Amino acid sequence: MPELVFPLDSRKRFSEQDLVGHNRWHPDVPAQVHVRPDSSFRVHCREWFDGAIHNDDNADDIRDAPLSTVHVLSGPIAVDGAHPGDLLVVDILDVGPIPGEDSGPLAGQGWGYTGIFATQNGGGFLTEQFPDAYKVIWDFRGQVATSRHVPGVSFTGIVHPGLMGTAPSHDLLARWNQREGALIATDPDRVPPLALPPLPQDALLGTLSGDAFEQAAAEAARTAPPRENGGNQDIKNLTRGSRVFYPVFVEGANLSMGDLHFSQGDGEITFCGAIEMGGFMDLHVDVIPGGMTTYGVGENAVFMPGTTDPQFSQWLAFSGTSVTLDGEQRYLDSHLSYQRACLHAIDYLTKFGYTPEQAYMILGAAPIEGRLSGVVDIPNSCSTVYLPTAIFDIDVRPSAQGPEQIDPGQGVPRSSF
Repeated sequence: MPELVFPLDSRKRFSEQDLVGHNRWHPDVPAQVHVRPDSSFRVHCREWFDGAIHNDDNADDIRDAPLSTVHVLSGPIAVDGAHPGDLLVVDILDVGPIPGEDSGPLAGQGWGYTGIFATQNGGGFLTEQFPDAYKVIWDFRGQVATSRHVPGVSFTGIVHPGLMGTAPSHDLLARWNQREGALIATDPDRVPPLALPPLPQDALLGTLSGDAFEQAAAEAARTAPPRENGGNQDIKNLTRGSRVFYPVFVEGANLSMGDLHFSQGDGEITFCGAIEMGGFMDLHVDVIPGGMTTYGVGENAVFMPGTTDPQFSQWLAFSGTSVTLDGEQRYLDSHLSYQRACLHAIDYLTKFGYTPEQAYMILGAAPIEGRLSGVVDIPNSCSTVYLPTAIFDIDVRPSAQGPEQIDPGQGVPRSSF
């Protein structure tokens, strides 16, 4: 096992750990760990809400999920000799739930959760159709996930970090705040908001304190969106065996990671749509001097996917076009066409006995594939959702016999009003 450089005690909150990470992006957050190029190490990660979501049949914790606290990130980890303009090479050697017993400093987590956020608390991809909060608990057995809330479904997870990235420079941070602030100003009262501005409340900035903390907290960027530094990209194929090339903006690169997922469908469409969990990552790092210019990577990460994805031989694909549910034509709107493809798949699965919420959760958590299938045929963009048929206990393909009915069980817990 590689050396554990960022340990966490699962019995303690993130702010109570021996090494305290951060939940905002800022170049002044001090590195907690230093490693050398061409070295391997292990990092523990808390799930993104730091224990606020519980293994029960009540969705009130999803309804009240404290978005001001996320994401709790392990790091920063400085790589000696990395300079602005370089590329940081990160190999994901292994990733998974933290192994161990049910108690003790390495307590494992044999379960995870998927949630639909209420519109008032961030919403999701289909928030107009699903405005309330729901929750699904998934149990892990080896590499397979099952749920008491979504019967008749099991699948091998593509375990991956939802969030990993390098620290921004002061200049890059200022650009983020300027452009996102300008977007918010176009509709400042929108629910959910167009973007999340800096928020000092609940900010964690490692060991920063005093005036330095106050100044950084006032301008530090929220971790919700992906940006030039990587960040919350939620790419399901960024898994064991992947190699990522991150732009370096500050001395040491200051790599951080968290938001581990046991599994996820393309798009993480419920927002809390993956199977969220705490866990560990084994990483190897190296540096390509001057790599940003040499390879034209500029200000976005490049990666090579892992080779350990589950193999499916049969898929049921659903398409959608850029026409709203009430018949309004939009011009090559791929976001809308993917929504329509997802709604098409959800409506289809309800014919087999699943509730709409259960079907929505399946698309968020299972390893579905989403594709932009056509973006040139005006006025309609065409997007598709590929659903692996092998994840179901019943045959979900169309047939002359009609759809077999699944027992939906207790259904998906819904928050109270």
